[in-house]
Amino acid sequence: MSANPLSIPRSGDNSVSIQGTKQAVIGVVRQHQSKLTSKDDPEEPSGLAWHGHVWRGKNAAAPNREDVQLNCENSPETRDESRHIFEGMVGSSLTLRRTLDQVITVAPTDATVLIQGETGTGKELIALAVHNLSPRRDRQFVRFNCAAIPLGLLESELFGHEKGAFTGAVARKIGRFELANKGTLFLDEIGDVPLELQAKLLRVLQEREFERLGSNQTQQVNVRLVAATHRDLKEMVSDGRFRSDLYFRLNIFPVSVPPLRERGEDVRLLVKFFAEDCVRRINRRVKTIPADTMRVLSEYDWPGNVRELQNFIERAVILSPGSELRAPLEDLDWSKQLAQPQTLAQAECGHILKALKESGWVVGGPMGAARKLGLKRTTLIGKMRRLGLFRSTEAAFPLPAERQEQSYPTKAVI
Repeated sequence: MSANPLSIPRSGDNSVSIQGTKQAVIGVVRQHQSKLTSKDDPEEPSGLAWHGHVWRGKNAAAPNREDVQLNCENSPETRDESRHIFEGMVGSSLTLRRTLDQVITVAPTDATVLIQGETGTGKELIALAVHNLSPRRDRQFVRFNCAAIPLGLLESELFGHEKGAFTGAVARKIGRFELANKGTLFLDEIGDVPLELQAKLLRVLQEREFERLGSNQTQQVNVRLVAATHRDLKEMVSDGRFRSDLYFRLNIFPVSVPPLRERGEDVRLLVKFFAEDCVRRINRRVKTIPADTMRVLSEYDWPGNVRELQNFIERAVILSPGSELRAPLEDLDWSKQLAQPQTLAQAECGHILKALKESGWVVGGPMGAARKLGLKRTTLIGKMRRLGLFRSTEAAFPLPAERQEQSYPTKAVI
């Protein structure tokens, strides 16, 4: 069954129907790699091109929040949109491109990589990209989450055991290091490995040898290690909870994955990507994403990062029986975001928002927001116009700067 069309209405314009994108480009780049180094702007990473999918370089125009449209199959916009997808990572922000530039640099080598970032940022996708772009791409990529295994079984899972090594060891078992021989081993949550096991892990990284539990025979192994963690390993080293020698051995090439709040321009691309995917998978009739909904999603901080956004969009598609996406914006928690304003304007905006909510969006009168704030009614209306405050499905948020001059507060009782 073909995908349903999706569209985002522009402000003051009719919706433009589009067709859902074809499946995301997650293909492995194996042969052709080209780097176009930017000499004019040291802040920009190099432009990257593989198999016709060109990562945006420094001369590419930044996407405009109001003009970005969802993909139309076989249209020029579809071809341009595919440039924002690389090894499953969706986005075009400078911070993400810097990270991917690091991946391209280190992948062809055999160096150990330490990926650091908050939960839900896509650290496993980065690890897989390192493997797929490396000479080991045709070998095993073994995933292992160190936090998901009880501490008593962790050594056996990593290094294997012989029959009778402990109660319940009824047969020989091959560990993850042996499974990943000549390939790549991805150890997620490396910060959860206990101190007593870290020495053995250091040895296998340095000497490329180990013994299974219950065996005196040394096993030789050739594994590239990619580790990831959301913890601050430097702090753990200072506190004595992580070996410094192991940290230095892991930290040969650190890669930092930015949180979604630092990739604001990527949120719109991710929303479209996840919405189109969900529409295809669960056979919904969603065709449009309201501009106000997209704006609110773009301004939210997403403390759970890409994983939280993906789950939110899937819930929104499920809750949308018609052609318009009905995002449960009231479920978003703005308290932390508004509690830590970055500018005086944001502090003012948060204070006014709180008063408007407490008054039920009544501006004037003895119980209105103006009285609570100690302002004249006309003064508060002027501030609401300037800040672009409005009410939408019980979720109130200021408009971005580029729209503040055009907007007027709606659904507020003046």
